[in-house]
Amino acid sequence: MSLRSLSPRVAACCALLALTAGAWARAPAAPPATLPISMRDTVRPLLPAQLQDFDAYVERVRKTFDVPGIAVAIVKDGQVVMEQGFGRREMGQPARVDAHTLFAIASNTKAFTAAALQQLAEQGKLKMDDRVIDHLPWFRMSDPYVTHEMRIRDLLAHRSGLSLGAGDLLYWPPTSYTTKEVVQRLRHVPLAHGFRSHYAYDNILFAVATLVIEQASGQSYADYVRQHIFQPVGMHESLIDKTYLKPGMDVAMGHAMADFTRLEPVPPMAWLNDPGAGGIYASVHDMAKWMNVQLAAGALPAAADGKPRRLFSAASRHQMWSMLTPIDIGKPPIPELAPLMPDFYGYGEGWFLSDYRGQRLVWHTGGWPGMVSRVTLVPGLHLGVVVLTNQESGAAFNAVTWRVLDAYLNPGTKTDWVAVYAKAVKKFDASADNSLATHAKDRDKASQPSLPLAKYAGTYRDPWYGDVVIRDEGGKLRLRFSKTAQLIGTLTPWQHDSFVVRWDDRALNADAFVSFALDADGVITAMRMQPISPRTDFSFDFQDLRLVPVPATAAASD
Repeated sequence: MSLRSLSPRVAACCALLALTAGAWARAPAAPPATLPISMRDTVRPLLPAQLQDFDAYVERVRKTFDVPGIAVAIVKDGQVVMEQGFGRREMGQPARVDAHTLFAIASNTKAFTAAALQQLAEQGKLKMDDRVIDHLPWFRMSDPYVTHEMRIRDLLAHRSGLSLGAGDLLYWPPTSYTTKEVVQRLRHVPLAHGFRSHYAYDNILFAVATLVIEQASGQSYADYVRQHIFQPVGMHESLIDKTYLKPGMDVAMGHAMADFTRLEPVPPMAWLNDPGAGGIYASVHDMAKWMNVQLAAGALPAAADGKPRRLFSAASRHQMWSMLTPIDIGKPPIPELAPLMPDFYGYGEGWFLSDYRGQRLVWHTGGWPGMVSRVTLVPGLHLGVVVLTNQESGAAFNAVTWRVLDAYLNPGTKTDWVAVYAKAVKKFDASADNSLATHAKDRDKASQPSLPLAKYAGTYRDPWYGDVVIRDEGGKLRLRFSKTAQLIGTLTPWQHDSFVVRWDDRALNADAFVSFALDADGVITAMRMQPISPRTDFSFDFQDLRLVPVPATAAASD
């Protein structure tokens, strides 16, 4: 769902790898008819010599990282150099990915949300430095000072003081809360850092931004983005969320490694209660248009009458691309990734900012159930590349992205990024705890729960999430998150008063320890949860829950 910049559901390794980040030859006017269908719609007026084997390279990426389908678009100097699909929309099915196949772009949506707010600022309907409470008087953070000082610009910059992914369980996996209910529950989500003192990626403040857009525009988020961004840019294939998908549409199916071992399809997901954080579905054909508008500082193709048009002003783009929150630069996991380490790294308004080989990069990644993506702009070269995939492999989109960037920024060399990222992933896999093996060595196997299993059943309540319910079903403990249909699983004793919950949906890859605290009289006073594996996406923020038992009479009356 990984930094949710890779956002939801990319392994922690891929979050790190997201950063560790000449001669021209004219391509044939039309690819030979013998090429796969996915390669016949290719637009390739010019490609650098280093990308003449690009088809074979992407196919190698797919094979190495087990990705059923990939779509890529490259723009340069306002033109589409190529837009192409590779592989299948769904494993085992004949339909191929092409330039018009829709993928969930996830957190790449955040740049659209930032652009919408800048548009509204240009229209005089808000100011980026307005207090959020000027537009949403009922808005509250857990700290009164932060509530009072939170500005609209802060919603886009990951510097609120919230911890990494705080509150994500309010909408991830999908919940029945409304967007307003999600935002109202922010008052109970604790802060972990000082206001504007620390970078920590979040999604929940983009739910606040969604509501600000709706309040200022008088339109739903979906209607506003469709009318004021998609239509002017010409993104006629793009959709706000899964609910707009129709049978027979050209759309990719996501895929995930269930239990971290076997690839399985993941059905499309609608993110209805935080669309501004990651709801958009788009094709590389449409994303190429979006990249060209960004690189043109908001300028749109001229109208039929020749009059210039703009999506937003150059000044607005400058604000979106200006660093608001510095980010620490870590060490590469393997020496081969050292050339990608930047001299500067930070976050603007819905965009990451860094550099590579003397050129500024403006970029973002997105993660979704079964899909991850990356958009990268090189303003100094008027260059952009977007990579959309239908598997949760950040290594795949990075290997493709850096191959393209090297073709333009480093034409004298040809690094095998597939091999580099394969090595990095192998190292991570070797050190990651994918099971209970590491914990098992310290486990007291002879221990037993302090209470009969039925005594652990009941309703447990967290201030910001709500209720988690455990029921005794024929001697088996079943745990359910009351607002999250996918979070249903079985509790089995681990040691003492700790259990393991295994979710019925094995593609979640989010099994967790569940521990109970008892008082001196053997009465349960609290329940805590913690993901078992470091591969579990940070958006499963079980560790932030502070669950306490609710008396049966109170639970029944709620």
